[in-house]
Amino acid sequence: MSNLKLGVEVVSALNLMPKDGQGSSSPFVEAHFDGQKFRTTIKEKDLNPVWNEKFVFTVTDPVSLPHKYIEIYVYNDVKPSHAKSFLGYVRLSCTTLVPDSEALVQHYQLEKRWVLSRVKGEVALKVYLIDPFMSQMHDPQKLSDPLFDLLQQNDPLHLNEPLHINPNVNTTATTTNTRQFYHLNRNEYHSEPTKGEVQSDLRPPPLVVRPQQSAYQGPMSSTSGDYALKETSPFLGGGRVVGGRVVQVGSSGGKPTSTYDLVESMQYLFVRVVKARDLPSADMTGGCDPFVEVKVGNYKGITTHFEKKQNPYWNEVFAFSRERLQASVVEVVVKDKDLVKDDIMGCVRFDLNEVPTRVPPDSPLAPEWYRLEDKKGEKIKGELMLAVWLGTQADEAFSEAWHSDAATLKTDNVNSIRSKVYVAPRLWYVRVNVIEAQDLHIPDKTRLPDAFVKVQLGSQFLKTKPVQSRTLSPVWNEDLLFVAAEPFEEPLIFTVEDRAGPNKDEVLCRADLSLTSVERRADDRLIHSRWLYLEKPKDAILIDGDAVKEAIKKEKFSSRLHVRVCLDGGYHVLDESTHYSSDLRATAKQLWKPSIGVLELGILSAQGLNPMKSRETRGTCDAFCVAKYGQKWVRTRTIVDSLAPKWNEQYTWEVYDPCTVLTIGMFDNGQLAHGSEKAGEKAGEKAASLGKDLKIGKVRVRLSTLETGRVYTHSYPLLVLHPSGVKKMGELHLAIRFSCTSMLNMMYLYSKPLLPKMHYIRPLSVIQLDSLRYQATAIVAARLSRSEPPLRKEVIEYMSDVDSHLWSMRRSKANFFRLMSVFSGLLATGKWLGNICAWRNPITTVLFHVLFLILVCFPDLILPTAFLYMFLIGLWNFRYRPRYPPHMDTRLSYAEAVHPDELDEEFDSFPTSRHADIVRMRYDRLRSVAGRIQAVVGDVATQGERLQGLLSWRDSRATAIFVAFCFISAVVLYVTPLQAVVVFYGFYHMRHPRFRHRLPSAPLNFFRRLPARTDSLL
Repeated sequence: MSNLKLGVEVVSALNLMPKDGQGSSSPFVEAHFDGQKFRTTIKEKDLNPVWNEKFVFTVTDPVSLPHKYIEIYVYNDVKPSHAKSFLGYVRLSCTTLVPDSEALVQHYQLEKRWVLSRVKGEVALKVYLIDPFMSQMHDPQKLSDPLFDLLQQNDPLHLNEPLHINPNVNTTATTTNTRQFYHLNRNEYHSEPTKGEVQSDLRPPPLVVRPQQSAYQGPMSSTSGDYALKETSPFLGGGRVVGGRVVQVGSSGGKPTSTYDLVESMQYLFVRVVKARDLPSADMTGGCDPFVEVKVGNYKGITTHFEKKQNPYWNEVFAFSRERLQASVVEVVVKDKDLVKDDIMGCVRFDLNEVPTRVPPDSPLAPEWYRLEDKKGEKIKGELMLAVWLGTQADEAFSEAWHSDAATLKTDNVNSIRSKVYVAPRLWYVRVNVIEAQDLHIPDKTRLPDAFVKVQLGSQFLKTKPVQSRTLSPVWNEDLLFVAAEPFEEPLIFTVEDRAGPNKDEVLCRADLSLTSVERRADDRLIHSRWLYLEKPKDAILIDGDAVKEAIKKEKFSSRLHVRVCLDGGYHVLDESTHYSSDLRATAKQLWKPSIGVLELGILSAQGLNPMKSRETRGTCDAFCVAKYGQKWVRTRTIVDSLAPKWNEQYTWEVYDPCTVLTIGMFDNGQLAHGSEKAGEKAGEKAASLGKDLKIGKVRVRLSTLETGRVYTHSYPLLVLHPSGVKKMGELHLAIRFSCTSMLNMMYLYSKPLLPKMHYIRPLSVIQLDSLRYQATAIVAARLSRSEPPLRKEVIEYMSDVDSHLWSMRRSKANFFRLMSVFSGLLATGKWLGNICAWRNPITTVLFHVLFLILVCFPDLILPTAFLYMFLIGLWNFRYRPRYPPHMDTRLSYAEAVHPDELDEEFDSFPTSRHADIVRMRYDRLRSVAGRIQAVVGDVATQGERLQGLLSWRDSRATAIFVAFCFISAVVLYVTPLQAVVVFYGFYHMRHPRFRHRLPSAPLNFFRRLPARTDSLL
């Protein structure tokens, strides 16, 4: 056993909180350490007691001493029951202990135990170690434990000094996917700091060293990368974009030449191979294995081949980019598949100068039968049905066609690069009210059941609280919420279990309920309950073990479960962060309102992409874009092997609410295998070589910040946060237009609730919303991953920001500085008033005195003057309104000045990858609590930024409404006595509840729809 002792001397307390109802207290102190407790004497009626009492604790494990805490509690003795009331506490870490010879009396401020605790005062303590060895604690050359030396550097007396970690210390590496963690070895001595030391400002610092970075160079300079939004003026739809309008050129007469007027026109040669008939025999068996090869210069496309079929049917389309064509003849060759060499059965040739041009919305070109020719041009047996035409990306066949830029891909991967439109499943909240059970059968008749109900829907599990009942009919009456997607595939599974012992749950009975038979509702009306007849399970499984009992013999079983189940269609199922929601409609279609406009997006091109993979010893990228708005997801085709891809694809969405966000993300396709790979590669090796779709960047555009009818053509920087810092991955060129069908209806929406009324009549808790949002995202990812080509899970999660609620020091600092920016105006006003009072500028001070006298003598002018002042500020700020839509702001996101250790914490897994159990527990708890605080701070900053947005013209429609309201209010209040306005407002504010509405008021709805700077956060 260790001889190390811990000494705590309780000296005194000062200015304690009176708790006896007579202006005084009878305090005493309890000291707790490692399961040991000591208590001082009681000082009667004394708010400044003096004890001078010493306690000695035994240190059982000196190795774990730095991870332990000393807790000092100050209580008031309550007479005559000798109960105790809380006066405050102090928690001291054992990382800064010194020997008794060096210990000093220190005063510690008493802290609250709960938010509502009433605490004040301080306590004087002297804490030290009693052991000769500890006299070496402050000498780094004598201390043989580098961990103690690291903790010594984290002394609160030296918090402003940088932390020095020696990278030459012998370490044990733990490798992850993107970085390595080096944990200090306790068996090595801590050497003096060297040039390669890593510095950190964190408190307390993680025990992490980056081997690839020898020294921290300080915050990233804002000039290290071009993160600005760039306005462009491209040719779109036959015209150039000038001032947000497409100016047509040429002989089009000012009309667009195509419905694709937000993208550049790209010419393609389309060849549709439909079928063949009467093909000649090409082998000894009298049959043939035909396939078609379409050749244009160096490009070659091949259809699938059929075995022993002389009348094959393909219906495949090939698209060749016209700007890359180097030949004037198209050859369509029919071949017979052979093991050694494919035999030519015939061909059809077309002169490119004779190929017709098709312009949508013309009907598709009808295919024709063409007689096959031999090499000499003579007609032979067999016919091929073809259609050849020149078109653009607006052609219906474009998305299904094989493209010439994918010629290096294997045939199996062609489907993985095509552009597609996906519709996310309609999500419902499933509300399950577990009421009671009747006549439960308990195997052990000697005890009362401790029963609970576990409900499962797919991968979602929820259970009620255990209830003991003497009548074998327990009552729970608890609500459980799940997320389900149409079409409903999984049933609700009810399992009644009995808690037979600690960690020992026994299944009693179960029942299934199909969601197709569940009643749907769009409001909060009461749904009829139902009784489910329970069945005994075939096998009784003990959850805490692997033992399975033998099958229970069939017998009469009359247990029932009383439940109330419904599909709540009055809610909007959140499957993305509320700050970036793209759809706010309720699930029930009868609650949908008519659309107010159309959103058009043109995904043009990308420039300067960073290589995401290596192919043939060179860096390359297989980029595609994904856009999400509402239930509609779109995916562009993958441009293979290009760092400057051009898509020029246009998509449209119906808009039901202007206060929504469009999200566009770019990814690198990790599912492609190229033809240059070995032909004998096994399927398992091929699957192992294919990875995830890597994120390249993301762009968010809030529709309320767009002017209606204007075309926004900007090049957005693609910014991604890596463990090494923020990095620009390239630029994405977009064209966006928001068209409104009724300006009056859109203005009216600013006074309506943001979410469906069920969110206000029967609101869900924050914890419920977070859990349900995670489940909804998982369901959407699972459904869309079954499409062809699939939208993979990592793509859905990145587009939906599933990890936005996790703890991050960087995000916390960003939200804090946002909050400070919101209050900077108030601070500046206070400083200005201080300057007025200090007569810094005598003329300004005299004028302010005159204005003050006028307002005091004529109080009716206060409100009109204020509204008129805001009206004039709004008109003045109209000249400086934002011309560009918001984009990712690295300075606002605190991504430029972030420290590498903070990034290491942000990219750490959850739960943490730290090896010590106690560190993992405390670390996870800190991240969870801090994530909530981070969200609260962000919400406060959002409200303040919305207040600033009233007159900033960021949302021009909202600012116009508010400016008009200010002007009307100023006019009305000029002619209305102030006393009448105050009386009217007072009576209106104190009106009877019968005349109140449960929905938010129109001003509050208007305020909640105002944009904040959350769109610009990384």
